[in-house]
Amino acid sequence: MRKGKVDIITLGCSKNLVDSERLMRQFAANGYRVEHDPAKVNGEIVIVNTCGFIGEAQEESVNMILALGEAKKKGRIGSLYVMGCLSERFLDEMKAELPEADGFYGKFNWHELLTDLGKSYYKELAFDRTLTTPAHYAYIKIGEGCNRTCSYCSIPIITGTYRSQPMEAIEQEVRALAERGVKEFQLIAQDLTFYGADLYKRPALPELTERLSDIPGVEWIRLHYAYPVHFPFDLLRVMRERANVCNYMDIALQHISDAMLKRMRRNITRQETYDLLARIRKEVPGIHLRTTLMTGHPGETEQDVEELADFVRQMRFERLGGFTYSHEAGTYSFDHYADDIPQEIKQERLDYIMRIQESISSEISAGKIGKCFCTIIDREEEDYYIGRTEFDSPEVDPEVLIGKEKRLVPGQFYQIEITDAQPFDLYGKLSGN
Repeated sequence: MRKGKVDIITLGCSKNLVDSERLMRQFAANGYRVEHDPAKVNGEIVIVNTCGFIGEAQEESVNMILALGEAKKKGRIGSLYVMGCLSERFLDEMKAELPEADGFYGKFNWHELLTDLGKSYYKELAFDRTLTTPAHYAYIKIGEGCNRTCSYCSIPIITGTYRSQPMEAIEQEVRALAERGVKEFQLIAQDLTFYGADLYKRPALPELTERLSDIPGVEWIRLHYAYPVHFPFDLLRVMRERANVCNYMDIALQHISDAMLKRMRRNITRQETYDLLARIRKEVPGIHLRTTLMTGHPGETEQDVEELADFVRQMRFERLGGFTYSHEAGTYSFDHYADDIPQEIKQERLDYIMRIQESISSEISAGKIGKCFCTIIDREEEDYYIGRTEFDSPEVDPEVLIGKEKRLVPGQFYQIEITDAQPFDLYGKLSGN
């Protein structure tokens, strides 16, 4: 066990990561050495920031707590604390069933851990962070919570109603990070589309994006987790007009058959979805769309799955992810539907959709061979430099593998010519070589 060291382990999404980074900064201000997802967990204090979205994520979080509990018994670590979505959702159950932990905190009261330890919480550092990402990019959480009522989703149970961060606070955070050398900003929220409706009584995402794009040093802005209903179409104008707003949109659609969209309580129809995507592609030529689809929701039929497959074939999404339905206590689906599709069928349906997408991704990637793209270098590995284009978000999208004929600097932009392609990776060389 290392005295004076804090290890923070983050599970789940990038929104959790932002919370961990803020907590890390507070511990550092209190004089601790802080490591994130360390190769060797041996801190005097260890904190697990949990995910509670679906069953698999919950299981991963519990298993991590149990493993660290064993390490604590053997004296390898000191105190063990739990925070985040899982403890926000199941606080009483976790206290009763996981005595390995010395304390539990939810998603919004993690700062109380500091005061409970007799340490200071510095309000002036509330939006300051110790970045765990490469120094050139960061995630910016512009809102918390969700006002949607999708049948399957536990997020509103965990996070409550939507709360937008004021534009001025977001601008201040982005400006401070840009001054530190951050060039690329991923705007995140459970629902970007709703941003501003609570604070300003209007959709404010286009204005926020425009204001952030004016900040010196902001080279790329990328948008994650939009909702298809009441989409703020003025955002498409901002994308066209602002060179540093990436032509990229992450918009979760979940399904396409009217029967499933109704059962999922998505408040949109098949035709409205097609119309929305057609307008986005028309107004922002070349945009790359990322979506997420679900299989196995209660009541889904083989016909619904075929509709979904045809949708994927027709829309040819540049990026697509998927997951199987999880029957989560407290959701509308849990209370109103039987979980009537076996897990193996859910997975077979997802695999079917992803095989279709793999073929599409291969064709789209092959179409980039011979073209040049502005590419930021994330890191250097043994055989390649690893970069991304404006169409590639960290962690989830394809990367560009670049030979080491010339020295490239991580965090810098280069014009890269694509020389070869795989379904989920590109290969390139420095343009002109």
